[in-house]
Amino acid sequence: MNGSKILVVDDEADITELITLYMEREGFEVHTTDNGEDAVLLAAGLKPDMILLDISLKNLDGFEVCKHIRAISNVPILFISCKSDDTDIIHGLTVGGDDYMTKPFSPSQLVARVKAHLRRQSVIGQYSIDRAVGEVLEFDGLRIDLPARTVHLGSKEVFLSAKEFELLVRLAKTPNRAFALDDLYTIVWGHDSMGDTRTLMVHVSNLRKKIEPDPANPIYIVTVRGVGYKFNAKEGYTHVQR
Repeated sequence: MNGSKILVVDDEADITELITLYMEREGFEVHTTDNGEDAVLLAAGLKPDMILLDISLKNLDGFEVCKHIRAISNVPILFISCKSDDTDIIHGLTVGGDDYMTKPFSPSQLVARVKAHLRRQSVIGQYSIDRAVGEVLEFDGLRIDLPARTVHLGSKEVFLSAKEFELLVRLAKTPNRAFALDDLYTIVWGHDSMGDTRTLMVHVSNLRKKIEPDPANPIYIVTVRGVGYKFNAKEGYTHVQR
């Protein structure tokens, strides 16, 4: 994890300096910019391992920056913003953000989140490289190919973000098991939710829009009242090892 490249995009110099100080202490290679257009160019050229992205930026706001980056990369993006309204959080995660922290924040907590995201990416990458054979999960109308990291709804391929795919796989590999919100968040994001599960709920909502025939009445990812979510596999389920 040492030497991982972190791109910090924030127009507040004191915040950028604070983040840089703590990240460099952990051995990360830190690159910074204070405007959106440069962030898009750096993301393409630098190919960072993770991006810490503010919303209020020069030229392009953080939401637009995220959209541009998502068109070329699945790099983990953590929004860091003073905007704490649910609408801003939902929008940030909907356009492709993996996580969201509000200012002011604890630098040590930020470092922990960055490490968790990088650790998850490392595990995902190693899984894809090391597995000569892999699993294909097939349900009624839904096919999840783990090694290829592809999802098909009928004959149509569904394109998911890295976190959406990871969330779907975690649920689908243990069908009909109910996961508590906090537990599912910790499993997929790699750190404690601290009681804030909005990130998870937005990702579930986005995932439903992509894989459910009728997102308002989901048949795959269903809500377990008072608990959380489960993947519904009442019929047509096969687990293929190839």
